[in-house]
Amino acid sequence: MKHKNRPIMILGCTSDAGKSLIVTAICRLLANRGVKVAPFKAQNMSNNAAITEDGLEMGRAQYLQALAAKATPDVLMNPVLLKPSADTFSQVIVNGVVNNEVSQLPWMERKSLLWQEVQSALHKLQNKYDQIIIEGAGSPAEINLRAGDIVNMSVALECQADVYLVSDIDRGGSFAHLLGTWACLAPEEQKLIKGFVLNKFRGDPLLLGNAMDWLEEKTGIPTVANIPYYRHHLPEEDSFRLGSQWQRGKINIALIYYPYASNLDEFDPLLYQDDVNLVPVHQNRDLMDFDALILPGSKNSGASLDFLNKTGLDKQIEQFQTSGKLILGICGGLQILGRTILDPFNIESGDKQGLGLIDLQTEICAVKSTKQTTINWMGSALKGYEIHHGKTTAATRLEPFLAPDIGWQKDNLYSSYVHGLFENKSFYDWFMKKVGGLESGLEWATHLDNELDKLAAMFATHGWL
Repeated sequence: MKHKNRPIMILGCTSDAGKSLIVTAICRLLANRGVKVAPFKAQNMSNNAAITEDGLEMGRAQYLQALAAKATPDVLMNPVLLKPSADTFSQVIVNGVVNNEVSQLPWMERKSLLWQEVQSALHKLQNKYDQIIIEGAGSPAEINLRAGDIVNMSVALECQADVYLVSDIDRGGSFAHLLGTWACLAPEEQKLIKGFVLNKFRGDPLLLGNAMDWLEEKTGIPTVANIPYYRHHLPEEDSFRLGSQWQRGKINIALIYYPYASNLDEFDPLLYQDDVNLVPVHQNRDLMDFDALILPGSKNSGASLDFLNKTGLDKQIEQFQTSGKLILGICGGLQILGRTILDPFNIESGDKQGLGLIDLQTEICAVKSTKQTTINWMGSALKGYEIHHGKTTAATRLEPFLAPDIGWQKDNLYSSYVHGLFENKSFYDWFMKKVGGLESGLEWATHLDNELDKLAAMFATHGWL
């Protein structure tokens, strides 16, 4: 079937070259021009996930790209999601649902089962939208992975996309990266490359000299854009800013950054407030100088608990509770704060003793709960989402927090299975009132929309469309 427009595909010379942000920018730019556009990434690896309206799971980056495109987020936009839960194991989500069969297969044996799902999702999107913007993963020059590729050049060839290859010039070596990546491609793949893109450029463009002409002489491909280093207030795809330190004169909040921490982007509303300093804590330290403590979600609560016990952070958290200052546990953080985590199906790390700070017992169930959630709380509607294998019960009578059976509170400790709470102004303001900060929560949906328009405007100036 002939489709309206050839898809645009953004590939990178390396991971973190800026592919996701460029796809996001193009989606909003075209949507603002009235184009019916949608993002697509065949396979994503991230523990930052989102839940669609119909309760299906997809990568958070593609969810944001769908919002940028002014389209309803759909698992067709990310048919395969890998969620690491151990050094050598990832849970595989196919079309929004856990697929245990594929999860157990060696990496290189998965293509026969997954490629047909990728093809189907891609062509359904092409039939539904006028323009598809595709994001690759890692680098297409990883020769050792090409036989099992379902996300890079296999996708480009399948839909004959116009491909643009991006290099992070801030790291250096961009022209070698671009030339070397191009040289690793097969001739039929090289023909799809329409342009090279320099990303995250700082300094005087005159310093580039004739390097772009040199590269075009070698490859026949022009450098079509030099995009400046752009500081945005949008969620990251699968990372978190680790540089913050405790700061005098601010509300300092400790975010326990254990292995397999998930959905950390939900704390972004705390990052962009002048009076708040969110500090990721990933090694043993005294926590008593902080104003509040957050334990985030985890893809493997048992392994995260092991980390706390090994580093001594478990004792620091226990000591912090005696201060009377606020502790908030979200999803996996809720489970860790409880007394026991039972894992009868060995989905995570087996049975574990929790920190025991609140009398909760969790059982890791075979079926994952995934749904969008709205809670009527203190006169406002809190919107969030649930995404967890655990089913938790209170061993003693505890006060519910936010809603019964998915959240509990005791003294200064609050816990909930609901993600995305800080994206609600009313919850942010409640939290800040508890810790002594300014009640100045953002209307997060409006904030994101404004940031997406700013990103699109930047790309309109420095991009090629």
